[in-house]
Amino acid sequence: MAGRAFTIFDTGIGRCGIAWGDAGIVGVQLPEAREIETRKRLYRLYPDARETRPPANIEPVVEGIVTLLRGESSDFSNVTLDMSGIHGFYQRVYQITRAIPRGETRTYREIATRLGASGATHSVAQAIARNPFVIIVPCHRVLEGDGHEDKMSPYGGTISKRRLLSIEGVGNPSSKTLFDALLPVAPPRLPG
Repeated sequence: MAGRAFTIFDTGIGRCGIAWGDAGIVGVQLPEAREIETRKRLYRLYPDARETRPPANIEPVVEGIVTLLRGESSDFSNVTLDMSGIHGFYQRVYQITRAIPRGETRTYREIATRLGASGATHSVAQAIARNPFVIIVPCHRVLEGDGHEDKMSPYGGTISKRRLLSIEGVGNPSSKTLFDALLPVAPPRLPG
């Protein structure tokens, strides 16, 4: 394989796109309102990429995305991502985000705390908003806070976090975190 390439493929929510290069996946694009808009965004993001059928190492990633968007489990833990040109802090955010299990969510603050940078909530939000690897790095599982569902990155097309979480079976998103066990629990109030 030489250089970058991309393909457009059918899913249960519309026509998605994926781009790759010699070093791995460079981006995933969820559907725009029309397929031509999805294609145009891929051309803008990866002007050097040519459209082609995915090679053998990319086919399972495409199938995994199709499977996840059908509401079934998919494992992307072994998918190689090309993070060249991505800031080191963002790479660490994406590494933690990739580990969030299906059916669970975290907040920007929780990710920042996990990074040992509790004051970096805004920087985590920026990293999530610029995530080019939607679905593989499940940014839809990272919420602003208190169950508030905000918009996807531009790579999310017209799909909302709420819709992706619903596909994954999360009815009322709230953060379920490793830190829950460490948080003090208020004693019950007794009447009177």
